[in-house]
Amino acid sequence: MEKEAFEVETLKHIRNRLDYIYSIAKTHNHNHPELMDTIESLAKIANMLAKVKMEELNGKMVTSSPQGYIVNQLGKSYLSMKEYEKQIENKFPDWKL
Repeated sequence: MEKEAFEVETLKHIRNRLDYIYSIAKTHNHNHPELMDTIESLAKIANMLAKVKMEELNGKMVTSSPQGYIVNQLGKSYLSMKEYEKQIENKFPDWKL
């Protein structure tokens, strides 16, 4: 039998840490909204992946459409980073000829 790369207890620990990261980002969203929104979304994505893997290990798939959820959250993170990138580019001084 092939050894599984993940253990249920470790995945529970991972999900707990991701929930903590998510809650801190949510609580401090006012500091740097783009960054905190991105952290929130990425924590949600990682949490969903861990949840689906736990369900797989337990032989009981409960979550419907995890891929759609992940793609949606990833889109949010991507757009936040694109917006952040635009803001950073605007902070550079214009070249003087």
